[in-house]
Amino acid sequence: MSHRIIPVVTLKSADERTKVLNALKKEGILCAEICFRTECAEEAIRLAVKEFPDMEIGAGTVINKKQCELALQAGAKFIVSPGLSEDVALLCKEKNVPYYPGCVTPTEIMKALELGITVVKFFPAHIYGGLKAMKALAAPFPQIKFIPTGGVDSNSIEEYFAWEKIYAVGGSSFVKEALEKWGK
Repeated sequence: MSHRIIPVVTLKSADERTKVLNALKKEGILCAEICFRTECAEEAIRLAVKEFPDMEIGAGTVINKKQCELALQAGAKFIVSPGLSEDVALLCKEKNVPYYPGCVTPTEIMKALELGITVVKFFPAHIYGGLKAMKALAAPFPQIKFIPTGGVDSNSIEEYFAWEKIYAVGGSSFVKEALEKWGK
């Protein structure tokens, strides 16, 4: 992934994608994680990949292999989960698609490493101790990089990016801010 901001996009209908993704592009953000929290996620990803070929469109809140299969068939360029699914990890590895599982404990990080994963989502970052907790976890796992999500916004982004172990940051706040500015 070449983008350092991963907006978490939850759509009520696939039609909302154009307004949201256009607002993100105007903000200079060329990446979006479309969440499988709603029924329209697969369709929204399929349409977004075609409509916005210059954006890196991925799938988020992917919690099982079936959702991962649907997301990949729709054209998702990366997969994000709130936790670690071995089935999702193995499918992504087979398809050569980046997988960013949620990992906030040493045991979860060790499992991710066993699966060949060195970039993990740290979610919800603000609940699990934020930067301070990630720095503590990085000590025994120097090969791990983090994508903090949950409580991350434009006010805290520079603090996160100042640490070399931050691969990217994610959150729905980036969508809200873009829509407030450009979504009218």
